[in-house]
This record gives sequence, C-alpha cells and structure tokens, in this order.
Amino acid sequence: MAQTNVIPASTGNATLKRGDRSIGAVLIDAGRLKAEDAERILRVQLEQGLRFGDAAIHLGLLTQADIEFALLRQFNYPCLVRGESMVSKQLVTAYASSGSQTEALRTLRSQLMLRWFDNDPDRKALAIVSGERREGRSYIAANLAVVFSQLGERTLLIDADMRHPSQHDLFGLNNRAGLSALLSGRGGAELIQRIPGLLDLSVLPAGVLPPNPLELLTQPLFSQLLREMREKFAIILLDSPAAAEYADAQTVAVRAGAALIVARKNVARMWRVRGVSDSVAHASATVVGTVLNDF
Repeated sequence: MAQTNVIPASTGNATLKRGDRSIGAVLIDAGRLKAEDAERILRVQLEQGLRFGDAAIHLGLLTQADIEFALLRQFNYPCLVRGESMVSKQLVTAYASSGSQTEALRTLRSQLMLRWFDNDPDRKALAIVSGERREGRSYIAANLAVVFSQLGERTLLIDADMRHPSQHDLFGLNNRAGLSALLSGRGGAELIQRIPGLLDLSVLPAGVLPPNPLELLTQPLFSQLLREMREKFAIILLDSPAAAEYADAQTVAVRAGAALIVARKNVARMWRVRGVSDSVAHASATVVGTVLNDF
C-alpha cells in the first residue's frame, strides 16, 4: 500500500497554527522548550529566513522528534513519542503517523466501520480470532484498538486470552488483576486501565491465569460485562486464544456477536482458516472478514 503522510514530516513553520497555538507554544506547554530559548529561535528564524523547526534544530535546542511531537499536538492527533512510553514499539500505530503498516491498519479500520460497526448500537463489539498462535492476532487487535481511539472513539480492548495473554506486555500494563478477577467476582470496572497519551483508549488485561478460563467465559458475568461496556464505549475489541487449540475463541466471538479472522501469510493453512470461519458462523456469530497478516 502506498505510504501517505497525514501529518507533515517537515520541521514546520512558526506561523503554522491550529487555533492560536504555535509550535513554540505547544513545546513550552509540554516542558520541552524554555520561553527564553523560543525567543532565540525566533530571532534566528527571522535573521536567516528559516522555518521555526529548522532554526531550533540548527541551534541544538530541539530535535526532529520534538518538532513532530508539536505537529501531532497541533492537529490533536494522539500519538506517543518513542522512549517516553511503556507501550511496545510493535504498536506502530501508537508511534507512527504514517507508514505502510499504519496505513494498512487504518484501511482495515475503515472497512470494519463500514462492514460492522456503522453506528449501530447493537454492533459495538468484535472478537479478533485466529486458528493458531503466532499469527499476529494480538498485534492486530492492539493496533486496531489504537487507530479506533485515534478517531476519537472511546475504545476498550479486552484481553480475553486467559491462556497466553499478551496485551499487558504490549501496553506496558500491570497484569496482577484483570478479566479473570472480574469474571470470578473479585473486581469490577476499576480493573480497566487507561493508556496515557492515548486518551480514548482503555485496556482490560487478562489478569492472573485461571485454571478454568472457558468456564469463566461462559458465565453470565461475561455477557453482563459486555452489556455494561456497550453503554460506556463506542468500540470494544476482544483478543482471544488460538481457536484450533481452545474453544474459548468461539465463546468470545459469540458473546461479541462478530469476529475478524487473522491468518499469517505463508504460515496459516487454508483448511484451518475455513474451519475457524465455519465454527464461528455455526455458533451464530458474524464473520466480518479475514485479514492476511504479513507482520
């Protein structure tokens, strides 16, 4: 897919504003630039006819990362800065405003909005499933959660893989308590964690691995949780265990109402993908589509 820059990659211009906030003002407010240094940059900018960012970098007062940070904030685009967040670098959409992977995930987001969510109050949840482990299911689920939240949609990602959970690692979260505690009656909505820097994104990690994950997922508490979360969030994505190994994925898909199947390029076997699709459909859940993952 062609690479498209949504936020300009140039070092910017002091006159470029959104509202009345210049790049310098954004950086001062963020503690990345002192007011007296901003004055020095402006003087050099005027004397040499440079852009604000170019002048700042020339003086050694700012880096390219600082300028990109300011541009993202100017356009109200929630994006993290590498080295300043616990979120894994695998979540390319959390850090990169452009790039082939990011654009592909945005395209997938658009397709899901059209094919499933589409402002229907009964279509707020979607399970992300795959036949086997290591097909990129958790990677797709996490990055999709990020790009949905970047639309300004209140998004919840639930790690319903209580066999081999990974969302807490991807987002740098505490996993001492999560879905398993909630479904066993030892916690509530307070276990959901907000992601700093991505204000519209929340994650419910899997928590301590229980001896009976399938039984927990079939309990009424799981359905009740999803009903309650539909009132609070516009988008709910659920990661799940490998469908070929456990029946959990089918249960998660049924509770969500729909599933997106992830298959890894040159790894997944077609008969396995068809089997997952058939099992989800036979359980009366909608198969929204299949993603061929090349990550």
